[in-house]
Amino acid sequence: MERNHIRETDPAVADALAGERARQENTLAMIASENHVSEAVLEAQGSALTNKYAEGYPGSRYYAGCEYADDIEELAIERAKKLWGAEHINVQPHSGTQANMAVYLSILEPGDKILSLDLTHGGHLSHGHPANFTGQTYTVEQYEVNQETGYIDYDGLRDKAETFDPDIIVSGYSAYPREVDFERIQLAADAANAYHLADIAHITGLVAAGVHQSPVGVADFVTGSTHKTIRSGRGGIIMTQSEHASDIDNSVFPGAQGGPLMHNIAGKAVGFKEALSDDFEQYAAQTVANAEALADTLSDAGLAVVSGGTDNHLVLVDLRPSHPDTTGKDVEAALESTGIIMNANTVPGETRSPFEPSGIRLGTAALTTRGFNEAATREVGELIIDIVKNYDDQAIISDVSERVDELTNEYTLYQ
Repeated sequence: MERNHIRETDPAVADALAGERARQENTLAMIASENHVSEAVLEAQGSALTNKYAEGYPGSRYYAGCEYADDIEELAIERAKKLWGAEHINVQPHSGTQANMAVYLSILEPGDKILSLDLTHGGHLSHGHPANFTGQTYTVEQYEVNQETGYIDYDGLRDKAETFDPDIIVSGYSAYPREVDFERIQLAADAANAYHLADIAHITGLVAAGVHQSPVGVADFVTGSTHKTIRSGRGGIIMTQSEHASDIDNSVFPGAQGGPLMHNIAGKAVGFKEALSDDFEQYAAQTVANAEALADTLSDAGLAVVSGGTDNHLVLVDLRPSHPDTTGKDVEAALESTGIIMNANTVPGETRSPFEPSGIRLGTAALTTRGFNEAATREVGELIIDIVKNYDDQAIISDVSERVDELTNEYTLYQ
């Protein structure tokens, strides 16, 4: 086969890929669900394993020639067990949402009941939103956070479980800045005779490093993403007890998806090995410290930080108290023009459309990967404050852009 590089074969795609790499290097990624993987993970995900079909599981594939695919998947599973301590782990889900789908398929029938956190209060689409397959397949009711404190209303959750009688309670969130009391949610599940699914997509790496309590051994099922705070190959993961192993594996394949993306599983294996190091524990602790510094900086400037702070990698800001006429989209667009990339987000008690929400969500995982400490993160917080207060002032935007350029040059991403 002729060996052509992408630049020779497809200049248009090569230009887009080069542009994306430059965009990442020259901007500050603060989307809480994003991170930067190592060159080693990138190499694994771009490997010859992209050519290999490996339907089934190690030692029981539907095709020949899977000996190296088996080695890599077994390494990913072995390392994941060391990181999270689960009895059984499936590393094949293509995403966190498909991991959730497999759990639902393994234990629920259409029409069964799911109790989960409302999306505007920090939940996730795959926990029961009507636009998602969960809301279209199952009967869903939702609990909320206390709008005055920003913390999960655990008493309200238990009351809702007693009246709704769910088949499964979902914990784990996409925009909740506080540590989750999984054991308290498990008590509500026990009282309702319901399963408990803990979706730790955002905090997978924080749990692995021990800077957030773990739901493994507490909840019946634990799902997560493998490309956020754990910083490995893009995809999903499921953890459970041995008694559920067969049902989960059958729900992933052939239930929810076909051949696994073996190049992604290779990326997971490499990233999991990196996460087993002492350096990763330091990284996770620094990620949380940076988020706390960011929250304090924004709060000290008069912005309404939901729950008053953070225990993890993300900070959620409600713009209404300080800037009632400013939407999250206004701030998102202005910050993007300066090179700070974050997202507009709904907040508890949302009064606007999800497409023009009242809040912004900021994460520190990717900044920490670049080497940011608390002092550097506070400076980024001050730049964000300048834009929130002056999102349509071109002179301020220009000044912030210049400082972002200096920061990206100082804290380089890929050599």
